[in-house]
Amino acid sequence: MRSFIHEDFLLTSEPARRLYHDYAEHMPIFDYHCHLNPAEIYENKQFSDIGEAWLAGDHYKWRLMRANAIPEEFVTGNASYREKFDRFAQIMPGLIGNPIYHWSHLELKRFFGIDELLSSQTANAVWERANEKLQGPQGAARALIAESNVRALCTTDDPVDDLRYHKMLAEDNSFTTRVLPTFRPEKALNIVDAGYPAYMQKLGAAANIYIRTLDDVKQALAARLEYFASCGCRLSDHSFGSPDFTVWDESAAEEAMRKALAGEELLDYEVAAYQSLMMDYLGELYADKGFTMQLHIGAQRNLNTLRYRALGADIGCDSIGDVVSAASLAALLDRMAVRGKLPRTILYTLNAADNDKLAAAAGCFQDESTAGKVQFGSAWWFNDHYDGMTAQIKSLANIGVLSRFVGMLTDSRSFLSYPRHEYFRRILCEVVGGWIDKGMAPADYDTIGGMIEDICFHNVWKYIGMEE
Repeated sequence: MRSFIHEDFLLTSEPARRLYHDYAEHMPIFDYHCHLNPAEIYENKQFSDIGEAWLAGDHYKWRLMRANAIPEEFVTGNASYREKFDRFAQIMPGLIGNPIYHWSHLELKRFFGIDELLSSQTANAVWERANEKLQGPQGAARALIAESNVRALCTTDDPVDDLRYHKMLAEDNSFTTRVLPTFRPEKALNIVDAGYPAYMQKLGAAANIYIRTLDDVKQALAARLEYFASCGCRLSDHSFGSPDFTVWDESAAEEAMRKALAGEELLDYEVAAYQSLMMDYLGELYADKGFTMQLHIGAQRNLNTLRYRALGADIGCDSIGDVVSAASLAALLDRMAVRGKLPRTILYTLNAADNDKLAAAAGCFQDESTAGKVQFGSAWWFNDHYDGMTAQIKSLANIGVLSRFVGMLTDSRSFLSYPRHEYFRRILCEVVGGWIDKGMAPADYDTIGGMIEDICFHNVWKYIGMEE
């Protein structure tokens, strides 16, 4: 019987198979946006078992376990990893249609050579075989990264971080994958959060600036950005729900900060004014430093108050938010472009209804400085599945220029998530190969195969400036 994950998985036409096997399959990975822990990379973390490697911190899997009425003790609670793994294996047969079903079986095949479908019946054999590797030298964090052909990766880091693990990794010649930080001033932008005043103290201490005014925040962020750049940083990252960047009112932004530091309630207009002004300032800094700015738009955070109080953030209770206003996005990009201070920018949306909008907006701000300067980024989070990736690829191709696309990223906390790049590459080749098969694109494999290789690796490597 043919295994589920076989060499032509997801590839239904001969052109698709040719594009994947001859061009995409062996390209290296540049995982330019992930949430791996740099300390775990430096210390070469060894996992106790597949339960820890799969289920410690994976809110994708946690959501599915809760949807199957698995008690929280076996999700984020104190049950052993073996017990958690067994509960996950129990629900796996019912997850057909969810990307976790594909991802999990790809990971079992690629890292452990396991062809069996995960279920209660196969759980013990999978457990033993996976752990045999994970508990040996080839199962440590660095070996898993190297096995996945990862040329470089970018973690996600707060401006107050001292980046000591990044600096130690840069000096460690025994590990050839480059590990770079990403500047993510999320807490400095989230002015409505109750922890904002305390965070301003941390930011000020890191930058050696006493923060009381908006100018103080700007100076502190500029100082930390300079430090990040000295440690190899080349990207920033920002996450918003449905921001209103049309508001431009410096006095309202100052008032927002005063109120936030005093613990007073802010008006929506004041929040918008603060975020508009700060993003405009940061964008100019990024342009001057040659950074790429990433904007993740459309997430609605911590919907389940009871679970948030018990477990905190990032535990599987975020969702798709409202679409972003086209006027809002245009206002942010245009203010910078008018001054010649628009950095390379990647736009991601959590709401698929915004796909064409972001692809179209990106096209308005291209210029001669960089091919594909403003990108409609890869399918993100709740769109990170077969249909979502297909829709993103087609939207970009229809409205923009697919050949300039900077491709896939894991956006993951897991060292076992790199087969997601394979998943994307197979879908990319299935879409483009389908065009060839239907006569919608020429069977010019030298040209189209080169495009596939560019999307898989070369485009983003050049775009981020890794050749400099």
